[in-house]
Amino acid sequence: MTRPTYRIALLLAGLALALPVMAQTTLNGAGATFPYPIYSKWFSEYNKLHPDVQINYQSIGSGGGINQLKAGTVDFGASDMPLKDELVKQIPVPFVQLPTVLGSVVPSYNIKGVTAELKFTPEALAGIYLGKISKWSDPAIAKANPGVQLPDTGIVVVHRSDGSGTTFVWTDYLSKVSSEWKASVGSNTSVSWPVGLGGKGNEGVTGLVRQTDGSIGYVELIYALQNKVPFGVVKNAAGNFIKASLESTTAAAAAAKFTPGDFRVSITNAPGKEAYPIASFTYLLVPTHWKDGNKGKITVDFLHWMLKDGQQMAEKLDYAKLPKNLVEMEQATIQKIQ
Repeated sequence: MTRPTYRIALLLAGLALALPVMAQTTLNGAGATFPYPIYSKWFSEYNKLHPDVQINYQSIGSGGGINQLKAGTVDFGASDMPLKDELVKQIPVPFVQLPTVLGSVVPSYNIKGVTAELKFTPEALAGIYLGKISKWSDPAIAKANPGVQLPDTGIVVVHRSDGSGTTFVWTDYLSKVSSEWKASVGSNTSVSWPVGLGGKGNEGVTGLVRQTDGSIGYVELIYALQNKVPFGVVKNAAGNFIKASLESTTAAAAAAKFTPGDFRVSITNAPGKEAYPIASFTYLLVPTHWKDGNKGKITVDFLHWMLKDGQQMAEKLDYAKLPKNLVEMEQATIQKIQ
């Protein structure tokens, strides 16, 4: 290399070093597995638009997300269970609970030789999970499924082993339709199960159901669809057997009432002829005051993007979009994040 060329190379290298380097901002979150497919899509698409922003999300269950937010080890949490006041007080940072999408929890099953789409009454589901209905041929199941040859096979109950918002949705529903369940088990992200095997995450429950003849488990709709696991239709509060779908999930939210700034509602066993009865909003738990102002601005920008562009991606992943009036209320709340 000649001396002039060498000097030019040094000059160019110096100029390159002098150019401002794009700072990378990383947001870390953890929680619900229920919305993991749509969150993965959103965080990936947002990163394409903003390469300087990386949003990492650990799908560890709602209970884990709440605990990590409580411990201050994540920037935001995620839960399918709206947090009640006593739990909110345990988290050291002020935060808002923002609904992101709607989803449904379905009873998935694996019964050798049975290809029919089974119908489940509330009484049958409660009886199965209480351990009082232990055979697939039980009259409580057979009566709702005339013409289906149900085997005398034992029912293997599968539930979540981790703290889970999907468990909350399932047990919230069972608590509404069965006084015995409400009194003896109740609703929460973790409960003392009367019977059954535990699987970690929606993924774990889906895997156990696929592998186990005679099994039944509860999973988020998209996990049943993606894994081609049969799932049943459920009798709703109006007395109709309804299959989980975008339309029936949206119908479950039709009667939901929101208070500005407080979006905590339960829509299980909702009224309405077309409402699927085991549906829920899922929530991001987002601090309202950020020590790192840059992270706060990025979070606000992402949330606005989520409520506008992100909602258009929901239905392709079998989640229902938020109602328009709720989106408008959330946008007003997001403006207050600092």
